[in-house]
Amino acid sequence: MKDSRILSTFQDLSPGAGARPLEQMPAVSRQRDMVFDTCKVGVVLRAVLFVETVVLVAALFNATSPMVWLIDVATLTGAALPAALVWLLSACALKRPLSYLPMPAQWAAGVSLGALAGLYGCGLMTWMGLVAQPPWLASAASGGLLAAILVAGLVWRAKAQAPAGTRAQLAELQARIRPHFLFNTLNSAIALVRAEPAKAENLLEDLSELFRHALADTKEAVPLSQELELAEHYLAIEQVRFGERLRVEWSIDETASKAKLPPLILQPLVENAVKHGVEPSPDGAVVRISTKRRDGVVVIKVTNTVPAGSGKRGNGLALDNVRQRLTLLHDVQGRFQSALVKGVFQVRLEIPV
Repeated sequence: MKDSRILSTFQDLSPGAGARPLEQMPAVSRQRDMVFDTCKVGVVLRAVLFVETVVLVAALFNATSPMVWLIDVATLTGAALPAALVWLLSACALKRPLSYLPMPAQWAAGVSLGALAGLYGCGLMTWMGLVAQPPWLASAASGGLLAAILVAGLVWRAKAQAPAGTRAQLAELQARIRPHFLFNTLNSAIALVRAEPAKAENLLEDLSELFRHALADTKEAVPLSQELELAEHYLAIEQVRFGERLRVEWSIDETASKAKLPPLILQPLVENAVKHGVEPSPDGAVVRISTKRRDGVVVIKVTNTVPAGSGKRGNGLALDNVRQRLTLLHDVQGRFQSALVKGVFQVRLEIPV
């Protein structure tokens, strides 16, 4: 069964009959974009700031003095902010059902919810006795217009997230099938076939799993445990190649395993650690991977020792990609840091549980 699984993976990648060209490989998920993902803190803060800015400007039209302007701002804020929060909460609660609608229907639903939220705000002002003649139509139109602008921002955000995942997947696929990587891995397997057949089989299984992850459809997010498993397969392959030069240390907090990450985000960091730490050093290097849960935050660290006098630096594309995808998934709740301190390069990720 294991042999057939490994063989099927390489048959899909081989250029022979029945193989699928690289251009036809699935690059993006069939899952619909989650446009109305307004449950994130960063999205809420930006939406509230946008609505409040509109209120500040709108109050200027009737401002005969600074005091009148402040009173109008307070009055409009008392209606606009609750209405905005109602819209955000409704969109968050309905994000999955809305994702199955065609895009025009999603726009219509978002604008309709905005109009209802505007009526809600007008009702609040009427209930508090702040207006003598409730502007129902104007409130509905204003709510719909603001909602349309917010939906446009959410659509832009969803479209920005999809290409980032696609680029990462294609880059990962290309990295995994580059000739020298395959040559080194298969050459190591050939050398082990007669002397240590079980070890050769394990090596091919690790390579098979690596390809399966690289070719899998991109999902919105995957658990940290899956990313750690992928990194383990990659390091097992490189361990055969570098032997004692590659020293791996793990410090895994099991309570952090369910934290969500963009797919294929951890393995490039581990590959960088091997490429810039182990490969250029005749004595090898230590690669450390650690996870730790601290209250509602999971801290992930990937570190490697850097050989003395190594002046070769990468172009930073992998780190930039990780940073951008982490921001798109977790917004202001996700943090990314990298630094070289006293001969040790460290990448630190913070993600919410």
